Amino acid sequence: MSVDTVSLTGWGRTAPTTALRFRPGSFEEAAATVRGCGPRGSIARGLGRAHGDSAQNAGGSVLDMTALDRVLAFDAGTGEVVCEAGVSLHRLLEVLLPLGWFLSVAPGTPYITVGGAIGSDVHGDNHRAAGSFSRHVVRFELLTADGGIHTVRPGTPLFDATTGGMGLTGVILSATLRFHPVATSLMSVDTERAADLDDLMTRLATAGDHHRYASARVDLTSRGRATGRGVVIRGEHAPLDALPAHARRTPLSFRTARLPAAPSRVSDLVSGLVRGLSSDLVPGAGSGLVAGLGSGGLFGRASAAALAELRHRRAPRSRTGELRRISAFFHPLDAVPHWSPVQGRGGLVRYEFAVGHGQEETLHRIVRQLSQRRSAPFPGLLRRFGAGDPGWLSFPVPGWALSLDLPAALPGLGRFLDGLDEEVAASGGRVCLTNDARIRPDVLAAMYPRLGDFRSLRAELDPDGAFRSDLSRRLSL
Repeated sequence: MSVDTVSLTGWGRTAPTTALRFRPGSFEEAAATVRGCGPRGSIARGLGRAHGDSAQNAGGSVLDMTALDRVLAFDAGTGEVVCEAGVSLHRLLEVLLPLGWFLSVAPGTPYITVGGAIGSDVHGDNHRAAGSFSRHVVRFELLTADGGIHTVRPGTPLFDATTGGMGLTGVILSATLRFHPVATSLMSVDTERAADLDDLMTRLATAGDHHRYASARVDLTSRGRATGRGVVIRGEHAPLDALPAHARRTPLSFRTARLPAAPSRVSDLVSGLVRGLSSDLVPGAGSGLVAGLGSGGLFGRASAAALAELRHRRAPRSRTGELRRISAFFHPLDAVPHWSPVQGRGGLVRYEFAVGHGQEETLHRIVRQLSQRRSAPFPGLLRRFGAGDPGWLSFPVPGWALSLDLPAALPGLGRFLDGLDEEVAASGGRVCLTNDARIRPDVLAAMYPRLGDFRSLRAELDPDGAFRSDLSRRLSL
């Protein structure tokens, strides 16, 4: 087992802290690390794609689980796969999509581990139909603070505390998951442009009636009558007869976009960003504008508005039945080269919140505030959630969810987001803990009504604090 001292952050590259990193190669090594973790405790970590500080542990131990990455068994009749917790969703797709099976819930990136997907109870564009990741977990093996390994099943308090529990109930070692059957590796995609936020929400509200997947890109720089304009994207797994003849010979091939070499100029980087965020752009479109963005600073308010205008103009007013690769539909940002240089000084803060049905005015107010500031250089992502999930700290509530990225160096960002937190909490909504590194603990209880149950179970299972993280200390979890 390798051991080193490292400085770690979330994917947004904010709030770095230093910890002792262990990389166990077996369940026994993981258990030994937990038993010897010391007074600062330990926390499991996967591929580091969460934006917040849930997989950091200042002065303590971090268990890098990525060496435990084997696919152990697969039942082709039921679509159930048994795998170790360190395997990535991307690896599972490589193995199972050619066999006709796809993730029941596909988050925004496949480069997360199974353990991380359960610990965060990740969601996707099909939440209305499928719920979050935990609804498709048959069972998992959990290493608890006493060194024991327990088989945990749905419908139990330990299952509900662990799914969405940010690794604070124990270390997930392996899991059995249910996959969704598909006939091809292509998506049939419908795209519509919406004039404002009301139009966008109306179109998105009906999108799930005939499509399994639906989300909307929201322009958070537009103002006036165009506030909240955007593009609704609906998708369904393409049937075999929808494919062109040459593609029917290998209908289940799985390919991801090959990332280009590192750009030599900022303008090249921004050009790649534009292409990656919108497949609707024709080659070379807006090259003069892109050059101006590179020279003027990507995060300048005028530059952000100009880029948003270009994207909106190039989006189709209405297009149906477009065939896209699964990777291009579900994970467009993974085709953007060298994302970290785009983040700017201080990294990015992801703000993701949800409000329930009947609280749409809160969503409108927040979008108007963001539009007035013009501080969000990239489009927001709007989803409609279905029924809530059983996890005590799971994020989705029935209603609407908006996620966006903000440069961490923006003046007054902390005060601004504190104000948004209070609006969200007052409306009965919540902020996503997976991507949070700054919310105040006094606001958290209003957002998560099962927080007391979670703390009580934690105190019973782990009285000495074997499992701790920067997130748990910050929020007294």
